[in-house]
Amino acid sequence: MTILWFEGPLFTMFNGTYDDGSLEEFHDLLTNAGYEYELADHVSAYIYASDPELAAAFKEYFHWQWVCSLIIPDCADVYEELYSHFADRPDDLQKISWRDFETLLFRIFQNQGFQAELGPGRGDGGVDLRLLQRDPLGDILTLVQAKKYAPKRKIGIEAVSSLYGITKWEDAQRGVFVTTSEYLPGARRFADRVSNELELMTSKDVAEWCRTASAGIVADKSTLVSAAQLHRTIDGLDRNFDRRLLHAHTGYNISTNAFALVLKETKYAALLMKMPAITIDHDGFGQAGREIPSIDERIYSMLNAECVWRAKRREASDGVTYWDGRHHYSTWDHRPAYFNLAD
Repeated sequence: MTILWFEGPLFTMFNGTYDDGSLEEFHDLLTNAGYEYELADHVSAYIYASDPELAAAFKEYFHWQWVCSLIIPDCADVYEELYSHFADRPDDLQKISWRDFETLLFRIFQNQGFQAELGPGRGDGGVDLRLLQRDPLGDILTLVQAKKYAPKRKIGIEAVSSLYGITKWEDAQRGVFVTTSEYLPGARRFADRVSNELELMTSKDVAEWCRTASAGIVADKSTLVSAAQLHRTIDGLDRNFDRRLLHAHTGYNISTNAFALVLKETKYAALLMKMPAITIDHDGFGQAGREIPSIDERIYSMLNAECVWRAKRREASDGVTYWDGRHHYSTWDHRPAYFNLAD
């Protein structure tokens, strides 16, 4: 089973405000391809395939889309999945765009401790990234040229010598050429003659950098927040309305709620913690009713590896949302949320 998150026309359609014909088109598209689906909420749907091979291919495709969506500034460094993917599959570097390749390198070098500057992508004078390394004997400037080429399009001496010339012109201490292709013998010989000032790297090197970056990311996200920090966060919550309290609702006939608390956030990513739910009223059997998040002593037991995770953060005109690959969170409206566990 794979969960998809839709935006745009499908959002409005799934929300039930109108049907412009997209629902029938969407239904035909999936069924003709051998899939079935079930609407989960106004922004997501569950996609099924009875054929195991078809289901595996579908899951792999959307996992790839998820990995690519993490290659953005201020987000990639918190996702171990991004680096581990390319560490294990360096050939997939061929599938991303040239700009995503540059951005991925930018995040990798930042992860390595460099003060990195990503160029505009066009009109950069042959320098895609500038890396500054603080050193007691003087700052070290490294210029990076990234070329996302097909394997058959090998790098020649002209491109390599050009980067070397730019490093001299800018008084940089080192130049690094990184490509998804290979180098012609002439380019290798040139780099060997100036080995202290120029390095040639390929996808294998990028994969090793990703492996190092992946190993450096803390797997247990709960260790990123101390118990004292959590206490201060809880004490500072506005019980009437606080945008750090999140809610996600899934399902129609059978519906469930998920509550979370924003522990930390940047422009593109957030650290969330699960909040236990309290049932305030039900049908007498606990199968249907209303619930709210627990903001009492029970919440402190949630500070563990299973209940703290990363999510993508997105700002829009109607507010901030958080997507973790399964739930689409938005600010809780502080009203009891309805649940129904019976069909």
